[in-house]
Parts: sequence; structure tokens; C-alpha cells
Amino acid sequence: MSTNRTGFETVTTTSTPLSTSTVELQPSYNIPVVLVITAIPLLLVQPWVGGAIALFGLFLMFQTVTLRLQFTATDLDVYRGETLIRRFPYQEWQNWRIFWEPVPILFYFKEVKSIHFLPILFDPKTLKTCLEQRCPRI
Repeated sequence: MSTNRTGFETVTTTSTPLSTSTVELQPSYNIPVVLVITAIPLLLVQPWVGGAIALFGLFLMFQTVTLRLQFTATDLDVYRGETLIRRFPYQEWQNWRIFWEPVPILFYFKEVKSIHFLPILFDPKTLKTCLEQRCPRI
């Protein structure tokens, strides 16, 4: 700390604000597990329907294991393993919403040129916090 000419102390911090640091969302297996468990009894009653739901649940489980979302200071980055597969700059976002707040299942955001829907395969609380900090609703 140092005192400047006006008598106020200058404080320097080494930590960066959350809005400028990179946050990687932890995976959430809730939706895939619920779909697979729901499909088991359906396989006995309606094999085609149960099979389709089970396959979709397993597909989402694979996506949960392999995909990572990172909120940076300027973009939402989507990674498969270590490979960046898509970057969404916040400056192009027009709106976002998390559907069904009690049990979040779907994340929607609209860019200038496109609309995106993603199942909630990540920690929904951290997702909402990052969205509110980096891209306030319009």
C-alpha cells in the first residue's frame, strides 16, 4: 500500500475479479441418468420408446463426459477434451434463458445471427452465475 497526494491509500490486489477469470463448468449427470433410469421400465412396456429414450440418455451421458464449457472474460468456449470446437463472443449475444428453474433442463441463448439450445449438462448454479456476471439479460 502507498499513500498518494490526496491522502488516500492505493491498494493493489493480485486476484482477478470473477468476471475476468476463466471459469470451467463442472459436469452434471442429472439429465442423462434420469433418462436412462426412466427408459428401463419403458423397455418392458414400449420397447421402441424405451430404447429411444435410453439411447438419447446414453448420448447425453457421452456429451457430459466429453464436453466442457468455459466462461472467459470475452467468450463462452466449448471444448471437446482439449480441443476448442466453438467460441461464442458475448458481444454477439442478444438474450439468454435457463428453462424450468426448479429443475433446469435447457439453456437457450440468442446471438445476432443464430439461436442455440443446450441441455443442462453442467452445474446449473455456476452456469447462471457466470451468465449474470458476463452477459446480463437484455
